[in-house]
Amino acid sequence: MAGFTENALVRKLQELNSSQQSIQTLSLWLIHHRKHHAVVVKTWYKELLKAKDSKQLTFMYLANDVIQNSKKKGPEYGKAFGESLTDAFKHMAKTGINSKTKHSLHRILTIWQERGVYDAQKIQEFKEAVDPADAIPKKVSKRKSTENKVEVKETPEKKPKVEARTKQERRRSETKDVDGHVETHTTLSPKTPPGDPPEPEELIKALLELESSASSDEAVRERIASLPPEVSEVQLLSNLEDKESALSLSAVVNSAVELLAEYNLRLSEELEKRRKVAAMLRDFAQSQKDLAKQAESRLEEYNIKLQKIYAVKAEVKSHIDKLPDVSRLPDVTGGLAPLPSAGDLFSL
Repeated sequence: MAGFTENALVRKLQELNSSQQSIQTLSLWLIHHRKHHAVVVKTWYKELLKAKDSKQLTFMYLANDVIQNSKKKGPEYGKAFGESLTDAFKHMAKTGINSKTKHSLHRILTIWQERGVYDAQKIQEFKEAVDPADAIPKKVSKRKSTENKVEVKETPEKKPKVEARTKQERRRSETKDVDGHVETHTTLSPKTPPGDPPEPEELIKALLELESSASSDEAVRERIASLPPEVSEVQLLSNLEDKESALSLSAVVNSAVELLAEYNLRLSEELEKRRKVAAMLRDFAQSQKDLAKQAESRLEEYNIKLQKIYAVKAEVKSHIDKLPDVSRLPDVTGGLAPLPSAGDLFSL
């Protein structure tokens, strides 16, 4: 995975589009470089201010994806984004978001509230930033306060319908697109995302360590195989005839127990390492698949641009071929003397 630089982040944000693939790939990269969370959020906000209205929602989808996927790694992104989201929402509202975009933002906020991504006070702050009309009116008198209490008493009868509708919306959100685009891998999904892909050097090192694992230790396996059958066959104890042979067998058994206990411990450690490597391979393979899809999409995009340039090139060549060759035009002066220069005119 490419190293982190601010210029690389700016370039990736500028190339970001609203597809699931684009959002997932960049989210994965940002989470991998979460130690730079402060720079990431600062740059994200700065680029959002520059982005067109249509792309600002994509920036929010990216923030949502990073916040939810990074929770199991640490709270860095959640806290950092939390300090900038209010201003980001206000900027989007100021630029004049349409009702469709506003609905999408409210859906994100509803999911954050349901999953406890941010507390209720913070969610309300975000809602008011998106739409000041969502502000909760302040109670100015006891009479109004009493009226409010009466209204609250009436709400439990309607609450089941609201909860049922929320659950229904949640189920739909897990299977439907958002604004015509497929949801990103955790935008509305309760499933735990895969881990961060390892660096190639880290993966190679882990694979090399497995070469010296317990299961490849032939010397120990030969020692275990050469143990006498008496150490594992209880029925053979009847062959013992005297105390001396029993003590001798006891020493062999104790040695075998120590040997096998140590080897089993090494095998257990090897099993854990292999599981870890298997997870690393899975995450690395998934990240490569995502990057391959992105490269394939980019290749297709630039192939289309290349074909357009080829078409322009052919058109220019055709146009050039139709233009007359000035060098082959007939002499229109008819052998006349050249016109006098300005100096010749003034010398007359």
